[in-house]
Amino acid sequence: IASDGQVLAQFARVVAKHCLDERCSAELLCAAEQTLTVSSQLGIVARVKAVTAESRSSAELLVSNAQSLLRAALQVLKAAEAACVRGLQQPPPDSEEAEVVAFCAQWRQTLLRHRARESVNPDTDELGLRRSQARAEPTLMALVQEQAPQTGRTPR
Repeated sequence: IASDGQVLAQFARVVAKHCLDERCSAELLCAAEQTLTVSSQLGIVARVKAVTAESRSSAELLVSNAQSLLRAALQVLKAAEAACVRGLQQPPPDSEEAEVVAFCAQWRQTLLRHRARESVNPDTDELGLRRSQARAEPTLMALVQEQAPQTGRTPR
């Protein structure tokens, strides 16, 4: 789990590097650094727990750090979504960065198609108002989960 946090931080750095909006880029870099910090802490706690006797406090510390990593990962994904919506520069072709940007562009297109469908959605409530959450918007996390079983790995 800790190494996956490091991979996510690497993903965030690539997106931040190519983000057209400086504020989104800075927020994403900050979230990536927080994820790296928590990921490193989790790795250290896991190694210490592996060599020490079983104790309730060490297990609680491990769970607490894993939960912190999850919160940090969610923050990275939200910031990455904001950066993708603002737009990304094209990296050099045939690079690992191009794969990340293509993945983000795929999610953005899915989001835009979803929003277009929702804007013409005739579903209305009893007052004639359009239902606001007929279907949830697609997220980067959902696309990652969809891609992982197909490829056996997450995009970097």
